[in-house]
Amino acid sequence: MSVDENEERRTGPSPERPRRPGPAAPSGSLDGQWEGLTEQARALAEGRVTAVALAQRCLDRIAATQDTVNAFRRIRSEAALAEAAEADRRLAAGERLPLLGVPIAVKDDTDVAGEPTAFGCAGEFPPKQHDAEVVRRLRAAGAVIVGKTNACELGQWPFTEGPAFGATRNPWNLAHTPGGSSGGSAAAVAAGMVPAALGTDGAGSVRIPAAWSHLVGIKPQRGRISTWPDPEAFQGITGIGPLARTVEDAALLLDAASGNHAGDLHRPPGIAAQEAAGRDPGRLRIALSWKPAATFTRKPLHPDVRDAVTAVARTLAGLGHFVEEAEPDYGLVGLAFVPRATAGVGEWATRVPDPRLLDRRTQGAARLGRLLGGPPLRRARAVERRQQRRIGMLFGRYDVLLTPTTATPPPRVGTLARLSGWQTDKAMIAACPYAWPWNVLGWPGLSVPAGFSTDGLPLGAQLLGPAHAEPRLISLAAQLQDALRWHERRPDGHPAPTAGVSPEGR
Repeated sequence: MSVDENEERRTGPSPERPRRPGPAAPSGSLDGQWEGLTEQARALAEGRVTAVALAQRCLDRIAATQDTVNAFRRIRSEAALAEAAEADRRLAAGERLPLLGVPIAVKDDTDVAGEPTAFGCAGEFPPKQHDAEVVRRLRAAGAVIVGKTNACELGQWPFTEGPAFGATRNPWNLAHTPGGSSGGSAAAVAAGMVPAALGTDGAGSVRIPAAWSHLVGIKPQRGRISTWPDPEAFQGITGIGPLARTVEDAALLLDAASGNHAGDLHRPPGIAAQEAAGRDPGRLRIALSWKPAATFTRKPLHPDVRDAVTAVARTLAGLGHFVEEAEPDYGLVGLAFVPRATAGVGEWATRVPDPRLLDRRTQGAARLGRLLGGPPLRRARAVERRQQRRIGMLFGRYDVLLTPTTATPPPRVGTLARLSGWQTDKAMIAACPYAWPWNVLGWPGLSVPAGFSTDGLPLGAQLLGPAHAEPRLISLAAQLQDALRWHERRPDGHPAPTAGVSPEGR
């Protein structure tokens, strides 16, 4: 069935038509919590606010929400204020950098010098001696690192809960999860604690919390952002990506974080994400897909999600794009995912000071990873090019693939945390069946807000492309943002959890 309902929609805007710009930055000082990354960087450069004031406001907001939203594992109060004071000195001396003085958060699987990297695990972890390459690049762009955000244990699940830190909650409704595993980063941005944050995505762990927290989340091309000190992460399926309220902010953070270390295994050619965010995408051929890859488990699509993504498809058609239903040939791509994912869990589990403290499901995944770490893993990696050719055939006919980001609205806190390993796997596949194949392929994907469920919970739509397609996806997402104005809607305070749910979650 075509979503391109008439020929007027089929012709639509010409590729030369300039995209309508976003809202202009207000004059005067910044006095709210919702300014984006781009706006804060501009205000700092123009002297309308100080880096210390922004950092202090950010830290105050984190402190005020830590007992409810619980987004942060580590808060760098003294270090962040010192970094902000240094940024103010550099700004006063006339220095200008893309993020000079802007507060940023990173996920707690990313090394920050002087801080432990626990990645959701319990135990005493030693502080790291060096920044990860991506943090080094953020600092080189002038960013102030205010803290490290919560993630579920070794990033395995689409929720952010665990005995090591409690439960991270969704700012749109504290009874529900913001998603995972980058749930702390998503919650921090959605609640206005920071203007943007980095997450990591091994099976949708940036895109899923973006969808469930009303954010833009980008999983870039494999290697676009360095994973060093690991040459690659989780056998190549995990990458680092930005979470922000607007496409422009996500693009700015992507540009600042992108680049490689000499030890990286994957080094794609550079892109200009910010430039793409300001460019009209032209007329595109968009395939709308409802069918997830085969997993031999039930994956019913929630009607609210179908309605929301259908509305996005109609908006795209109204913008002049050709949109019709078409399905990729996924084959048995899942057989390549499991060995790589579980081998990655097994590798990370060896870094934990006390493995006895790991969740029983983590211990089981690590054992499976060790079993699959020989010939099955080698075969899983060897078939990647064949899978890229099979699934990539879709992009001979279409420019972009549109799917739901998740099959359901965000679950309630605690729904998945106490299940067995197999029950957890079935539940998370049922909720999140659409994102993970792109991790196997190493290709870029982007989640944008698609509206809300009948219960007021955020939903997302996913834009997927072939290798190195970030500029096209970003341009299309920016055009959608101009039409849908999702960044103008924000959580209305933090509603109390329903009866029986503790805000602390500890």
